[in-house]
Amino acid sequence: MPALDLATEARLIQAALAARDRAYAPYSGFHVGAALLDTAGGVHAGCNVENAAYPQSQCAEASAIGVMVAAGSRRIMAVAVAGQGPSPVTPCGGCRQRLREFAADHTPVLVADPSGLRLRTTLGELLPHAFGPAHLEPGQ
Repeated sequence: MPALDLATEARLIQAALAARDRAYAPYSGFHVGAALLDTAGGVHAGCNVENAAYPQSQCAEASAIGVMVAAGSRRIMAVAVAGQGPSPVTPCGGCRQRLREFAADHTPVLVADPSGLRLRTTLGELLPHAFGPAHLEPGQ
């Protein structure tokens, strides 16, 4: 896993925690924030946004990806996810696939809660043998 310097790691976690504080989760009460580091060092954050029609809700990671793409970035260098619970709150299966569209297997994923970093892993460890853009290249 590529190493992140401590200042960048802290900045990502702080952005994810700040986004978590702005989550709209009136039904579940389960607030999640995510922050993505792009190739230019920019940080793009998003939070979960629930809807009374549950399938229309949006995860924090999907929100952050939308913010990143709208800003013109296309490559994720690191991810931070902030939730709260007895176990670390990792990205759901759908968001793991969404992240894989813009990130590599070795991309660091930091999982935190208000007490700090709970888990350091990679996207490949969360989603082994992932289907990604390379599978759609000619000759694959």
